[in-house]
Amino acid sequence: MAAETSQTLDRGLKVLRVLADSPEGLTVTELAGRLEVNRTVVYRLISTLEQHGLVRRDARSRLFVGLGVLHLASGVQPLLRDLAMPVLRSLAESIGSTAHLTVADGDEALALAVVEPTWTDFHVAYRVGARHPLAQGAAGKAIALLDAREPAYAVTSGELQAGARGLAAPVRGVEGLRASVGVVSLDGPIDEDVVAPQVIAAARAVAERLS
Repeated sequence: MAAETSQTLDRGLKVLRVLADSPEGLTVTELAGRLEVNRTVVYRLISTLEQHGLVRRDARSRLFVGLGVLHLASGVQPLLRDLAMPVLRSLAESIGSTAHLTVADGDEALALAVVEPTWTDFHVAYRVGARHPLAQGAAGKAIALLDAREPAYAVTSGELQAGARGLAAPVRGVEGLRASVGVVSLDGPIDEDVVAPQVIAAARAVAERLS
């Protein structure tokens, strides 16, 4: 027997999902059309979500996801970090390079978890909380690959730090998460034949732990 569900809650969650996928915002009429419900229902849903800061209106009365969602999302970050750490630790030790989990935060890439290898004399110190544009660095470029099937990973040289080289792969298959797993090194060119399969496997392992 199917479990009982709340139709109102289900519709409210659909509102947030539709708005999250609509960066230009939607009018009440447009949102009602997307949800296939009447405007009165949408007005009630929006009013409730606005009270909790989960939906906002601009000067043109277009609807957007509200900043209250950021507060909810911040509670997920420690969970993501904890689940990814064993995979990152194994990757860092295997390759001898700093490994990281990076997530998209608006138009920036945010380093959510970082593990440095224990046995190397020199490695990149990559700070948790570090940010950089999504369009720069292997981590950000790998996140962009979530919207494409190929290539399987991104590799860059010197884009964020002189002499630093990075290779990262997108974390695929986790709904709502835009993230990548990667490594960064100062030891010369990255041997893609050796490193790329391990990074791709680590990204897949993180996805499995989050699913």
